[in-house]
Amino acid sequence: MFARSRALLSLAVLAATVAAVPAAADQPTPWQTGFQEAASPVMVEIEWLYDYLTAIIVAIVVLVTGLLAYVIVRFNARRNPEPSKTTHNTTLEVVWTVIPILILITIAVPSFRLLYYMDRAQDAEMTLKVIGHQWYWSYEYPDHGGFTFDSVMVDEEDLAEGQPRLLAVDEEVVLPVDTTIRIIVSADDVIHSWAVPALGLKTDAVPGRLNETWVRIEREGVYYGQCTELCGINHGFMPVAVRAVSKQDFAAWVERAREEFAAADGTPVVVREVTQ
Repeated sequence: MFARSRALLSLAVLAATVAAVPAAADQPTPWQTGFQEAASPVMVEIEWLYDYLTAIIVAIVVLVTGLLAYVIVRFNARRNPEPSKTTHNTTLEVVWTVIPILILITIAVPSFRLLYYMDRAQDAEMTLKVIGHQWYWSYEYPDHGGFTFDSVMVDEEDLAEGQPRLLAVDEEVVLPVDTTIRIIVSADDVIHSWAVPALGLKTDAVPGRLNETWVRIEREGVYYGQCTELCGINHGFMPVAVRAVSKQDFAAWVERAREEFAAADGTPVVVREVTQ
């Protein structure tokens, strides 16, 4: 009896401890099975499609399992010592052809709608250019003076308090909330993939090619992602960190960034003419 009481007390303490730990919605968590909390319209649509497809899959599994159970019970050797010699059933053949077609149509329509929705921004308010390297990211703000900076993973021994291992970077991407942002993605060596799950972003960075996507962040916070393409030995060490701030804070950050990254702000070099 005492052992049982101790076990119940331990379970209660464990449950209270888990409940007291805040959920990190914008980065992966141990034993996570679902999506991170959506922070953009695209991710909301992705979650809806996921739930929609899951419902269809569950319905198919239930139907097939039910049919198998019916066949096992109704047509076993004991109940049917003389099996049927039927070779064709037109109605049944039409049904098992039409139903899969209808299922594929119900999947294709929302899937294509989401693909077109994710494709490119309509009336974008600003542009961010992302360039993948082995093994870090470079970011350019062409609408704010063209300044550029590199973003490199923080080594484990250099992590500050609260910074997540393998996800924290020395220079975060700063973007304003409630702003439609066009994102241009490319690479200068091999294929990378720029992905931020909570924002519904995952776009390949291909050398010599500009791929386009977009995002509209709905709440402030820091959103973590990683390269999701096998790009070499340090593939797992080129994370993405996006800090979403208010429009006022973003404007102030841009002013500071123009000074901090002045050496790479894209200022044209004046070339003197040489007279002969």
